[in-house]
Amino acid sequence: MSEIITETADSIITITLNRPEKRNALNDALINDLKDALRVADKDESLRAVVIKGAGKDFCSGADLSALQKISESSVLENHDDADNLRELFSIIRRVKIPVVAAVHGKALAGGCGLATACDLVLATETARFGYPEVKIGFVPAMVMAILRRNVSEKRAFALATQGFEFDASTAQSFGLINEVFPADTFENAVKDYVSIYQKVSRSAVVLSKRLLYQIDGLTYESALASGVDVNTIARLTDDCQMGIVKFLNK
Repeated sequence: MSEIITETADSIITITLNRPEKRNALNDALINDLKDALRVADKDESLRAVVIKGAGKDFCSGADLSALQKISESSVLENHDDADNLRELFSIIRRVKIPVVAAVHGKALAGGCGLATACDLVLATETARFGYPEVKIGFVPAMVMAILRRNVSEKRAFALATQGFEFDASTAQSFGLINEVFPADTFENAVKDYVSIYQKVSRSAVVLSKRLLYQIDGLTYESALASGVDVNTIARLTDDCQMGIVKFLNK
């Protein structure tokens, strides 16, 4: 039985984490199902965006008790493989050509907060709660550190990773971790409206923009500009750009 539910409508695929009785806690099966769904979505040229959300009261509460028990009983190599499985999920999200959007309600904690942070865009209800509480049990939000370091200041990342406090959606937005906050009672429609933007803009331009944005991480200024020249050239030759130019000139 799959740990997720997928639904496609109007060129948007929604992937729902479907372990509501466990607050959508991460385990091997859920992570693997999510990776498979993202790989399938990446190959579908008709799709414009991916939305990840949680069933029930929460987005994702982190690792479940069985996963923590497994960690305590595993060898170094087994724990490495387990951690690498989550690393691969975060990596796949960035490699998916189209935008991946986290729609967060309830709690997004530990690995669940990491999952949300790993997405290209994060939308949340006003009542959503976030946090990286791993240090409270001697753990480290290790893979998410690479994402935090790119999303917030060094000082902010240090506090988030080492203090383990929870924070609300408005605070997360002020930190730069989420894009938009919406009322809980209109959240579903607000997410649809927000993501529908990708039905109205050029798919190829969005794909190229996402690729370039992440490609220039760590590049020097001149190298990043040079990468921009390459992508600019490619964009000019796409069907979307060619048709867009014609449409503009015929106004």
